[in-house]
This record gives sequence, structure tokens and C-alpha cells, in this order.
Amino acid sequence: MDADSVLVRDGVIAEVGSGLPAPSDAEIVEGSGGTLLPGLIDAHTHTLTVAELEQALAFGVTTELDMFCVPKLLGPLRAAAASRVDIADIRSAGIGATVPSGHPTQLVEVGVYPPFPTLSHADEAAAFVSARAREGSDYLKILVEDGSTMGWGGQPRLSPEMITALVTAAHAQQLRAVAHVSTQADARHCVAAGVDGLAHLFVDQLPDAAFVRQAAAAGIFAIPTITIFEMLYSSGRRETGYVDHPRLWPYLDPAVRTALQSDWREHLSWQPPDWASAEHTKQATRLLQQASVPILAGTDVAYPRAGHGLSLHAELAALVDAGLTPTAALTAATSAPADAFGLTDRGRIEPGRQADLLLVDGDPTSEITATGEITGVWRHGHHFDRDTYQATLETTHNQ
Repeated sequence: MDADSVLVRDGVIAEVGSGLPAPSDAEIVEGSGGTLLPGLIDAHTHTLTVAELEQALAFGVTTELDMFCVPKLLGPLRAAAASRVDIADIRSAGIGATVPSGHPTQLVEVGVYPPFPTLSHADEAAAFVSARAREGSDYLKILVEDGSTMGWGGQPRLSPEMITALVTAAHAQQLRAVAHVSTQADARHCVAAGVDGLAHLFVDQLPDAAFVRQAAAAGIFAIPTITIFEMLYSSGRRETGYVDHPRLWPYLDPAVRTALQSDWREHLSWQPPDWASAEHTKQATRLLQQASVPILAGTDVAYPRAGHGLSLHAELAALVDAGLTPTAALTAATSAPADAFGLTDRGRIEPGRQADLLLVDGDPTSEITATGEITGVWRHGHHFDRDTYQATLETTHNQ
């Protein structure tokens, strides 16, 4: 549809067309030479604070799909997102399914999360998922990880029977089931068990044709999280090319900027094995996209390894490097996650959708890095004041 005008009323897109007449009381935003996009959706975050949701919005991310959080932390995030339009919205898996001492229970030991429930047997799956549904989880995260791709291995993990039982229980509660995987074998099993999507793609080996056919036939979606694997398993960190961008770095918390400029791997207590590679993830992304498996843009963002909002722009560039067209990459951060997670009120610029919008200079459908040329952000039709946000960051940093 060729259109040059969007009319917003009461936070909702009312009309889209060419040469629409502006109401007499309308506030007119001139976007000549730019591109208006739906607000971006990060399909894999780890969100702990309201400040992180505010930073996300400053970079045009209007919705975060959190992939693990405990009620004590998630409650304030949900309440803030429901009552404010100057932070990104949030959906969350809440507490993900894992076994005692399984991933990510190690984050309890270092104080990131308070203790959370786990399960030990397949017959506990229904009760576990019911508890998550009562807590308000929007989907179920199933963590299938033994630590082998992170250099330690042997960590307790969910059994195949438990995975199948969890998927069955999630679907009985009308919840989507999303599986964390890092190996192709685990991805195969989770797809066979009926998961709706993969929260990572694997790093242990190149994808084979049988897996690609299996994923396409099952109708799953995939969230590759390429940039986090580039940081862990290659010599470069893609975000460093963005922290000096004149329309980006002033809106980045100084502590986050410092962290992104450092080699986070130096602080790891473990070393990734040589055979794990982000190139495996990129190849799987390319082949799955060619097989019409929906690809969703997600960052696995968590301080200090990535930056809320900023890292999604890097992930879009990584998707293009993996073989997606710029338009397909934009779809991966807008309509594709909206469709995959049932967010029918966002993800597209069309009448009836809420006015979550991102205005950039240039044409990101030709050059994906144009998403960083941000000139305006709106959530629910309310303009986000980036200048005030920047000044607040500077004041806080100088105190």
C-alpha cells in the first residue's frame, strides 16, 4: 500500500493513506525523507527494572517479550507498563521450567533472582504450568540446557518426558510453549514435542536439511539471538558499532555504554568451547527463513552483556548478514513477533492498531542501519521525549 499519511486518534491508528486531510486540531509531524515503522518488538529479553523499559523505548522498542522473570520483579514492571506511556510495554514468560540446580538456577546464587520453583518429574508439569498461569505468565519458557555449549556441561536438565509433559500442559492452559535450546539435538526434540517456538537457535553444529524440514512442517517460529552468540563465540561484538552513533549513544545509560565497550567475556567464570560458533546460528537462520519458518528478532538482552533497545538494532543488522533482506529483518521485529505471540493490537501500521510508532531518517528497507537514525518514537500515540530522557541520564550520571 502506497501511503504518506497516518492519522492517530486516542492512541490508535485511525487512518492510513495518501494525502489524508489533517483535522483542524491535529498535531502534524513531518516525516519527509524518512520512514515510519511500527514500534519494534524485541522477542527475547530479560527485563529486571522499569529503567530498562524506559531505555528500550528511547531506541524505538515499544514492546519487550521477557523470557524469564519472577513475580516479585515482574509485578512492578507490569504495573508500570500498564500505567505509563513513557516506557516500553512488556509480556513475560514469568518463571521458566527447569529442574533443581538446572539452568538458570545459578542466577539465584549470584543474587539476580530470588529462589524460584522447579520441577523434578514429568507428573509435576501440569501443576507447574497451572501455577505460572495463575501468576499471569503470557507464555511458557522451557529451558533445555546442560551447559555443554557454555563450557561446563553435565548440568541437570529437563528429560524428554518432562519437555513433552510441559508442552502438553502449556497448551491445555492456552499458553504458547517456547523452548530455550543451544544444540541441534535439543532443537529437534523440542520441535517433535510440539513447542511453538525456539528461543535460540543452536551453536553446536551446522543445521542439517532434516531439521529444517522438521521445523517448517511443524509450523514453529525461531528467535535466533545472533548478537549474543557473536559476543560469546566470536571475536567481535556488534553493538560496539552502535554505541558511538550520534542518534543512539546519547540515549544509552553510561554504565551500559561502558559495559558494551568492554569484552564481557573477560568476566566469565567459564570459557566457551571452540566448536560452538555463532556461524552455526546464522546458517540455521538463513535456511529456516528460506523454508518459510518465521524468524523473530530477539536479543537475549541482560545487563551487562547487551543494552535494552540498542541491541535490537544490532540484531536487525545481524539478521541481514545472516541472509534476510532488510524488509524481512524489519518484519522479524514487528509483525512476525506480533503474530507469533498473538499481539493483535500492534506490529503493523494499519487502522485499529495502537499507535506504537518509530520514525527514522532514510529507508531501512534498503539499508537496515537506518533504523538507528531515530527522529521520533510514540507509544499509544504519545510522543516519547528523547531530549528530556537524555537530560535525565546526564543528570543522574553526574550526581
